[in-house]
Amino acid sequence: MGLTGIQIYKLLPKTNCGECGVPTCLAFAMALAAGKAELASCPYVSEEAKELLSEASAPPIRPVVIGAGDRTLKIGGETVLFRHEKTFFNPPGIAVRVTDAMSQEELEGRLKRFQELQYERVGLTLRPDLVAIQAMDGDGGKFAALVEKVKGATNAPLVLMAADPKVMEAGLKIAGDRRPLLYAATSANADAMAGLAKAHNCPLAVKGKDLDEVASLTGKLTEGGLKDLVIDSGSREFRKGLEDQIFIRRSALLKKFRPLGFPTIAFPCEMTDDFRKETVLAAAFIAKYGGIIVLSDLQGHSLFPLALARMNIYTDPQRPMATSPGIYEINGPDANSPVCVTSNFSLTYFIVSGEIESSRVPTWLLVMDTEGLSVMTAWAAGKFVGDAIGIFMKKSGVVDKVKHKKVIIPGYAAGISGDLEEELVDWEVRVGPREASHLPACLKEWKP
Repeated sequence: MGLTGIQIYKLLPKTNCGECGVPTCLAFAMALAAGKAELASCPYVSEEAKELLSEASAPPIRPVVIGAGDRTLKIGGETVLFRHEKTFFNPPGIAVRVTDAMSQEELEGRLKRFQELQYERVGLTLRPDLVAIQAMDGDGGKFAALVEKVKGATNAPLVLMAADPKVMEAGLKIAGDRRPLLYAATSANADAMAGLAKAHNCPLAVKGKDLDEVASLTGKLTEGGLKDLVIDSGSREFRKGLEDQIFIRRSALLKKFRPLGFPTIAFPCEMTDDFRKETVLAAAFIAKYGGIIVLSDLQGHSLFPLALARMNIYTDPQRPMATSPGIYEINGPDANSPVCVTSNFSLTYFIVSGEIESSRVPTWLLVMDTEGLSVMTAWAAGKFVGDAIGIFMKKSGVVDKVKHKKVIIPGYAAGISGDLEEELVDWEVRVGPREASHLPACLKEWKP
């Protein structure tokens, strides 16, 4: 059982320095007990206290990092059942499975799609995350050759899948430096797989015939010094698999049951032979609560909606997606180019900037900090108003970049034009269209 706030407070330095982000050590202790703060935020806590508090400060679901170098995947670390309670932190990884029984044409096709299927969405790159490499024939040499080919084709994190520890070791000789996830330790091979995971400092997946067996295995492995574990409940029937995911999350968060306090891996690719149905099942595991979702293949019409759903679920609902405020030069503007102003809500920025780019009219786009709110919402909240925009424009330096004194504001904010003219003396405020799709026509009629 975790420590109470008062118990934690007794182990803190009691300096009330505020460097942790809260004003007092007591407040920090209460936040720590509630799982709303991290012990690392306190710069003065002693090593002895760190050891004693590690259990209280650890998230109920252990975060696990897969991969090495520039491209890694972090899963787990979640603290709530529903994202509106706080937020979800680490989006699940989407993996494609390849096997040593595939033809070269099929293998190369999957690897090619893994590398090429990427999508830009509100400033984020949506793409698959891992390649799961499975040994089908029990041939260590064949498996090692496949691992080497995949390793050379991508720098993405890997999942090595082999039931035989000797075959797994052959793959690790090739890709051990990439810190792959080893799949999987079972009651039959747990000791050997644990030895490989320790020797190569790799995370280890645990698979059982049911959750009782999984909990027994994770308890045994953690006692042996392995902490970075990933759970496969063993179910390949969708309803039972989904129930297992929910049970694992609730046990870890509500019951503080440590043997199930690890991220999970799900295999919709083994639950159906219909790729369209597999996509639907994968979407369910993204929502509830898969850490890694393994697909049989990657196709744009499947991957894009899955990646988009993942992005939407794992976007903090209490913090709007925002673009950095400032001046954006689009299509190479000069001193006679039009000046437009908008909010820093990411969707607004990317829609407006996209329409300006398509117009091919060189334009200065001023993105004002509205705390991630859209134009209408920011205007209603008093954050996108004439005096504030005027001050922002003066500080931005745009007045030194153009010869004219004209600015285009969004049509939905037409009511602020008078206040903005009062703030920007001698400037002409032009009201643009309400819809961004009409912006290209407006810009093409621009005259400084």
